Amino acid sequence: MSTSKKTSSLESLFLLDETMNNISIKCLKSEQILSGACHGQFVINSLKTGQGITIGNQLRRVLLGDLGGVAISAVRITGITHEFSTIPGVREDILEILLNLKGIVLKSKIKDIQFGRLQIQGPNVVTADLIQLPSDLEIVNPNHYIATISTSNILEIEFKFEYGTGYSLASQIFSEEEENYLQLDTIFMPVQKVDFKIENVYDTTNNISERLILDIWTNGSISPKNALESAAQIIIDLFLLLLNNKDTNEINQSYPKTQSISIKHYTTIAIEELQLSVRAYNCLKKAQINTVGDLLQYSPEKLQELKNFGRKSADEVFSTLKNKLGIILK
Repeated sequence: MSTSKKTSSLESLFLLDETMNNISIKCLKSEQILSGACHGQFVINSLKTGQGITIGNQLRRVLLGDLGGVAISAVRITGITHEFSTIPGVREDILEILLNLKGIVLKSKIKDIQFGRLQIQGPNVVTADLIQLPSDLEIVNPNHYIATISTSNILEIEFKFEYGTGYSLASQIFSEEEENYLQLDTIFMPVQKVDFKIENVYDTTNNISERLILDIWTNGSISPKNALESAAQIIIDLFLLLLNNKDTNEINQSYPKTQSISIKHYTTIAIEELQLSVRAYNCLKKAQINTVGDLLQYSPEKLQELKNFGRKSADEVFSTLKNKLGIILK
């Protein structure tokens, strides 16, 4: 992908495993297609058997689900209160206009909520390049069609731009504070499609390795190369978080040993020391349960089967063991 000496995010992903240092990554194709969309094809060589499907699936999931983008989330049209209205002098109804607005592709350097404005007098053909945007926003497909004004009427729209990931339904992002806004079903995903295939490669000694060929299509707000590197960085950050989380490992390793010692220490304690109610104490004594060790031989279900030992008595025993001795019956 990159010929520079600086290690890319994708190369770093494989360098996490010293056995994968021979892997090479190359961009086979990079092209701009219809309406500003982009396509890129990449090949990852020298993978071990089974690694192709693992890496391909992981990259595909992250590319489609975890990369974020900017989109129009809501609009306010002067004189319009609901999406089933029509605008005098405009060929399209509100639903058609909203559908056309969903096709506008944006890219931004920041993730804050931003606003834009469109005010134009007809007769005129309204396209995306007529929208007044903040300096940090850019329209990828400026010739995208919005509507046609056939009279001298004025079309005035205020836009709300938001950053997000995935897909948000209008019902999920509705806010009563913005009752004058019409909410849009918003597609934040910059990656439109990801395909991959795996090929077996045989060397001169008949050893088998795998080659992963990855095709990425984006909406043009991000290049396929940058999308691939961003996805790889997300995966790296996730695994580094697990790798560096030593506190969890230490707790998991020490917990069974500590619990075993504690329980063994408490097994000889007489149940009188638990200071249970008379009813619970008498039921345990009648069942020949004289120590905590005897009590630990019973599961919660088996304990409740004792004669006259109801749910209330069982809850009392459970809470006493937990609060006084730190023991939980399982």
